Amino acid sequence: MKAYIDKDTCIGCGLCADICPEVFSLDDDGLAEAIDEDIPDDVLDSAREAEEQCPTGAISIE
Repeated sequence: MKAYIDKDTCIGCGLCADICPEVFSLDDDGLAEAIDEDIPDDVLDSAREAEEQCPTGAISIE
């Protein structure tokens, strides 16, 4: 599974990086970015929580 960020929707609140820093961080523009690799199994639940908690729905996990 991989995480994707819609940069047009992201507001850079940083909630995803707070919930799951193993997968999400903020880039130089202050917007969320996700790791390029598959999400490790041991953090998949917290990555899904970040997806659910995103206030703008900018995160998708596929």
